[in-house]
Amino acid sequence: MLGGRNRRCGGLWRSLCPAAAGGSAWPRCPRALSAASPSSGGGARSGGAPPAGASNVKPLDGVKILDLTRVLAGPFATMNLGDLGAEVIKVERPGAGDDTRAWGPPFAGTESVYFLSVNRNKKSIAINMKDSKGVKLIRELAAVSDVFVENYIPGKLAEMGLGYEDIKKIAPHIVYCSITGYGQTGPMVQRGGYDSIAAAVSGLMHITGHEDGEPVRPGVAMTDLATGLYTYGAIMAGLLQRYKTGKGLHIDCNLLSSQVACLTHVAANYLNCKIEGKRWGTAHGSIVPYQAFKTKDGYLVVGAGNDQQFVTVCKILNLTEVSKDSRYKTNTLRVQNRKELIDILSARFSEKATMEWLQLFEGSGVPYGPINNMQQVFSDPQVLAAAATYVFDRKFKPSWGISLLCTVSVLHRCRITEHTAEDQVSDTVNLLCHIRNHLRLLDSIQWRY
Repeated sequence: MLGGRNRRCGGLWRSLCPAAAGGSAWPRCPRALSAASPSSGGGARSGGAPPAGASNVKPLDGVKILDLTRVLAGPFATMNLGDLGAEVIKVERPGAGDDTRAWGPPFAGTESVYFLSVNRNKKSIAINMKDSKGVKLIRELAAVSDVFVENYIPGKLAEMGLGYEDIKKIAPHIVYCSITGYGQTGPMVQRGGYDSIAAAVSGLMHITGHEDGEPVRPGVAMTDLATGLYTYGAIMAGLLQRYKTGKGLHIDCNLLSSQVACLTHVAANYLNCKIEGKRWGTAHGSIVPYQAFKTKDGYLVVGAGNDQQFVTVCKILNLTEVSKDSRYKTNTLRVQNRKELIDILSARFSEKATMEWLQLFEGSGVPYGPINNMQQVFSDPQVLAAAATYVFDRKFKPSWGISLLCTVSVLHRCRITEHTAEDQVSDTVNLLCHIRNHLRLLDSIQWRY
């Protein structure tokens, strides 16, 4: 957990901050990105860009992100930005940190595995934002950052003097991104936003589950994750816009809008044809067959997205007569006669084991795959070939390892901030070394031990 006491730690500061250790003046703060014309680079931070010709340069090297988000949507977005090379400064509550630090079991050592899953590539700093000195420190960090990300209820940060209009005055270059449950306007904006509630209100849970069963929450927090991905893309677009205009901007992302946008064809069915959404289990409302079929020892998902693929499926199942049946000649007819066709296919799939069907479908051109558990997922040859995980050792004892998902496999292997006592202090001090004359603000910080 984060430290339980404040500490001025002057000796520690001097030992970790080169400028202070040498007794020299405080280093000048790196100048915030100035308003520049596109022809002049539109936003290259002085000293922030990688040196010319540097090897292994990532797309966001030199970009600094001040991350005030907690739980999942925001941390997922900033973690992905960190994968692309951004320096992410994660601000946490003194004494507790991000709520997800306490979410468990399971724990890896003393760390919540949930927390670790979305907080690699970050430097953690604990600041008391209820203290005016802490607020001032946030403003100083914002002034030397490129991106400011927060997920507070609308108006909360403005009350502290940390809203977009406040930060824009000291950092006109800032790409300021707000993540909320329900946006900045409307009757629900003051409600807290959690994934399952937004999934319910947005209709996702209404269309998820067995056809004749109750509404079901998806196995992972899809609304949070979708919002995180929208946020990630919006911030990237914001940085590009700033490059062109030299000006910052305010981005508004929220759980409800993100999930409603992800309803895609289900929403279009209702808006255009007044067809109410419904639950289909593993099946698809507009494509048949496209669902999971029970085998002798598991499940196989098969999708025939066109008529030729359906003919191929029937050939593999030794049901060529079915593909010639006038009731199933086109997808529209197959949707209309869904029950009869699925009964025929299900009976045949139940005759063989999953592996037998996998071998028969190999090279057929028909999309197919087994329903895997986690052990099967992370031993799957394709997952291994894609280098989707990275195993590393933690620094503190007892020694143990963690596997993390690497979301950007085309880049270098993912790294993770080691959230140990030593690293928490080192991260905090190194950040503060960039802020001149702020030794007096140390009482606003609690170090992690």
